[in-house]
Amino acid sequence: MMAEPCLSRECGRPRRLRRALTFALLTASLLAATSGWSAPGDAAPAALPIPAPPPGKAGGADPQIRHELYTLPNGLQVLLVPDSTVPLVAVSVWYHVGSGHETFGKSGFAHLFEHMLFQGSKNVGMDRHFDILKKAGSSMVNGTTNLDRTNYYAVVPSHHLETALWLESDRMGHLLPLLTTKSLRNQIDVVRNERRQRYDNVPYGLGRMHLASALYPDSHPYRYLTIGRHEDLERASLEDVVAFYKTWYVPANATLAIGGDFDVAATKALVTKWFGAFPASDKPKLLPVPPPVVTARELVQSDALAKLRMLQLAWISPANYAADDAELDLAANALGDEGTGRLYRILVHERQLAQSVSATQLGAGFSGVFSINVMLRPEADVDEVRRLVAQEVERIAREPLGARELARAVIAFESSALYGLEDLLGRVERLQGYNHYLGSPDRMTWDLDRYRTTTAERVRAAVARHLAPTRMVSVLTKPAAAQDKTP
Repeated sequence: MMAEPCLSRECGRPRRLRRALTFALLTASLLAATSGWSAPGDAAPAALPIPAPPPGKAGGADPQIRHELYTLPNGLQVLLVPDSTVPLVAVSVWYHVGSGHETFGKSGFAHLFEHMLFQGSKNVGMDRHFDILKKAGSSMVNGTTNLDRTNYYAVVPSHHLETALWLESDRMGHLLPLLTTKSLRNQIDVVRNERRQRYDNVPYGLGRMHLASALYPDSHPYRYLTIGRHEDLERASLEDVVAFYKTWYVPANATLAIGGDFDVAATKALVTKWFGAFPASDKPKLLPVPPPVVTARELVQSDALAKLRMLQLAWISPANYAADDAELDLAANALGDEGTGRLYRILVHERQLAQSVSATQLGAGFSGVFSINVMLRPEADVDEVRRLVAQEVERIAREPLGARELARAVIAFESSALYGLEDLLGRVERLQGYNHYLGSPDRMTWDLDRYRTTTAERVRAAVARHLAPTRMVSVLTKPAAAQDKTP
């Protein structure tokens, strides 16, 4: 189980840009595998208002992933994605709750609860979930939590579809009988150890937490990352966990997706058999959290495990799929893409001041973060690096990208998004992500058109709006041995 998965943008499109496959070749192969009907069904209210499509349509050749979305009387959404190309089925359940919906003093609850769902349920038994799927031949099973949602997935041979549905049904409706103080304390210890292994005791792990603390006030749910604080986890009670379950883990707040080689009518009957008897429920009301107002800050921290200095620069940016989100994605590519990005070329190749450079626009449900990370070489002057970074960001805010530069960034996102459809689970999760954020699984062309129909001037304007130096937070992480030296 993971607190923050290394997956695509909500399984929508990969953040690492892959160029090994060309757009034309991949589109042709996906069209052959996924062309067919699409029935939108009854979509639940969108988490965010669905933005208007960009002007123009460039996606006539985009793959159309077969799907049907419908809703059971108790409120559970069901997304069917039939695909007979492989004798497998992927079962994915998204509960529309993440760490961004936690209250102050209860950080880490969403991820802790993800762990609790693998502990056992009334009819499955204690700690048997993984063993049952392993014996069924599952090739992939896990759960992940991020700011906006918690997902659980398993890929099994087609003839074991009902086994996977039974497991998800039992923990959706019959978890509480096996929820004990002992099992809770066990998983609190597991999650706290996960934090130590992934944040507290790894090089630069705490840098992310320092950066979040600089960007968000105490009351903001994004401040403590998905993993949460040790003290909040330690205080978690059985009553807290039961309340969380009864609020968020109700059918109306979940989407069950099934993809792969299955008969549609027979699968609908199985869904009704295992999920249809749950009582009707209401979707919890989500209260929007406005983005914080940030003023420029420079922080320095020491890290006993770090070997090199790392400079992190960050700004509060638009939410996932909101206006300017795609434009800042393209700006990040132009700045930090390995090999061709402006900062990569200047700092790594020409001036040899950095070991690596990356730039990312990472949107979430309420707001996003645009970040630039630079791993400095030992002899580099950090003030010079700051000056060069600021110079390039300001230049993009002042002068539109060149035509080739913009086209290269657009093609990188387009081909990367299509590459992410190669895997069965990846296709299912892509549709889950669109449904979660945009209220409809059928948003692939809309998503890609955000990049294909924008202009260099709109990228420039987005950078000017959001990446002002007066709203930039800087965190310099230094090896502990170098703590007293001039940066």
